[in-house]
Amino acid sequence: MRRWLRGNLPNLHDLKRQGRFEFLGRLLDDPFLLHLNRRSTAGGMAIGVFVAFLPIPLQMLLAAVLAILVRVNLILAVVLVWVSNPLTIGPMLFSSYWLGASLLGTELEEVPYENALQWFLNNLDQVWQPLLLGAVILGTASGVMTYFVVLYLWRLAVYRERDQRRRR
Repeated sequence: MRRWLRGNLPNLHDLKRQGRFEFLGRLLDDPFLLHLNRRSTAGGMAIGVFVAFLPIPLQMLLAAVLAILVRVNLILAVVLVWVSNPLTIGPMLFSSYWLGASLLGTELEEVPYENALQWFLNNLDQVWQPLLLGAVILGTASGVMTYFVVLYLWRLAVYRERDQRRRR
């Protein structure tokens, strides 16, 4: 897994040479932000998935700030925000709204299938509380699950690699 990630993620030297990342200054010198160890990888992926569920603008910026604060892989946190994309945002919003409305005991509004996103935008003043509550709960659950699945898969890959070396 580590070799695959190293081959597909940009390296630190290339990021520093690009002018658009100058505003990060000395932050790119922190080895934990781009390190590919088990904790940093799992944490970055978990933050990205958590933030992807939040129905807010500037998700990538929030993921970057959280990754810097927690000192996990910055690139993975920002990239995994794209779990919420035009194909997935509808089901993510609806499931967040449904869960939040169920927990708050509010009556579910009829959401037209064809214009679901437009309906959410037009009725945001009425649905923001259940939507936000459901998004935080689903994002937290998905982030925690992602963290532990990545830890498990990482450990499994290490054991397989060790067994292959023993066989050789």
